[in-house]
Amino acid sequence: MPYLDGEYEDGNALAGPLSEIFAVDLTAAEGRCTGCGTTGPIARLHVYGPAPGLVARCPDCGQVVLRLVRGGDAAWLDVRGMVSLRIRIEG
Repeated sequence: MPYLDGEYEDGNALAGPLSEIFAVDLTAAEGRCTGCGTTGPIARLHVYGPAPGLVARCPDCGQVVLRLVRGGDAAWLDVRGMVSLRIRIEG
């Protein structure tokens, strides 16, 4: 899904890959975009992929918020496009 053609999946496409890394569902976590300051759930991001990995962009400004690449026995998660990530924890 190249970025230029406008085709994307919503952030729920990240649920499976992120569940291999984190014990909580991050699609409900709220991130703040470094580009425009918008705060919203990961599920709202526009996700492009699959090769060489998944790229999630802010739906408001297009800033790359998150990159996830898997290779062999490792995963690389780049979240430099987020100022913060708020994760609700029950208990």
